[in-house]
Amino acid sequence: MLWPFTAKLAPAQVRPEGREHWLPATGALAVHGQAGKRHIAKRRFETYRGAKMDSYRPRIGTPVESLDTPCLLIDLDALEHNFRFVAETYRDAECKMREHAKNIKTPIIAHKQIRAGGTVNGVCTAKVSEAEVMVEGGISDILITSQVVTRDKLERVCGISRVADVKVAIDSTGPLKALSDAACDFGTTVGVIIEVDTSMRRAGVRSPEHGVELAKLATELPGIAFKGVMSHQAVSGDIDRETRFIEGRRYMDICLEVRNAIVAAGILVEIVSTGETWTVDVAAEVEGVTEVQGGTYALMCTSSDYMEDFRYAARTLSTVISRPSSNVAVGDVGYRALAAPGGVLPTVEDMPEIGVATLEPEHIVLRSEGDMPLDVGDQFMLLSAQQDILVNRWDEFIAVRNGKVEAVWPILARGCYH
Repeated sequence: MLWPFTAKLAPAQVRPEGREHWLPATGALAVHGQAGKRHIAKRRFETYRGAKMDSYRPRIGTPVESLDTPCLLIDLDALEHNFRFVAETYRDAECKMREHAKNIKTPIIAHKQIRAGGTVNGVCTAKVSEAEVMVEGGISDILITSQVVTRDKLERVCGISRVADVKVAIDSTGPLKALSDAACDFGTTVGVIIEVDTSMRRAGVRSPEHGVELAKLATELPGIAFKGVMSHQAVSGDIDRETRFIEGRRYMDICLEVRNAIVAAGILVEIVSTGETWTVDVAAEVEGVTEVQGGTYALMCTSSDYMEDFRYAARTLSTVISRPSSNVAVGDVGYRALAAPGGVLPTVEDMPEIGVATLEPEHIVLRSEGDMPLDVGDQFMLLSAQQDILVNRWDEFIAVRNGKVEAVWPILARGCYH
């Protein structure tokens, strides 16, 4: 089955370096040259990365214990539970979920949340290339949460804006003017959202005055549609519910302060996009917030285990290949296929007596307090502290339910760095 947008693409060209999709001159990325002639904008996004694919597609119905390892599993019951929780949380709320595709990197998963409900019927992405994959996969409402500066990326944004509702984060005048120029060249209109720096000390405006200045310029430039404001908040450690609500409200109020200043200047603000997984329940109670940029909640990770309403959906399955001593076992997966952000190692699920001693490129060394309960050939599950990195290292999800394979989903936005 082709997604609606896929049907507009030229047939995929299979090349030695991977599978690529090229858009025809009449499609989303066609460009008008100075002489008025159309030519193909050579914008490609590879659905698989790497010189050689190491794809693993087990048969539907294969028991988990019969799977070859290592492999990345997604528990469908857990995933659907997380999506139902979001749908119920936002069903009667003013704000809705805009799932962050940098976490899932797979259009079919985004569609599952949209069908479950409680969303804006779209996603956000960190990169332009991720947005391209989501649009090809049939998602028609996109917010790119990073600033887009280079001409190449600006053209790609304009390309997909001709077949989807695309919005881009801005925080300075130069890229905004450049986006306007590109949009005029393409004969399209691109939405913009002003990013507000509330706590990340990264990108974003840092005063209401700066926000008003950018909003006024956005309303004056051709090819630009001013849509609203956005922010992203950081929190660290295992925090309790009271702290989450206090900190979350404080940060969101900073974003709303910029929104209110823009409204006071006589400019319509349609969107206030803020929040993340740790403020999913907070944002639902904050007046003025229209959407929440949640990502981690879908698959979950150990660094967010204080969000007890969500379940772990993503796991890495590994097999013991060596038992060098009574309390040590070696698994067949290493950091090339896992995530250890900031040195935080994976956790062996349901075996608290086993810890990760070392993580090497192709191996994981486990150590137990007493005799190692795992023997050569035994399987074990690993939970990650950060699933964005984890998912980006695999070609496919093995989707399982009741201990058996139900589907295999290619991770189409893997390696989308542009």
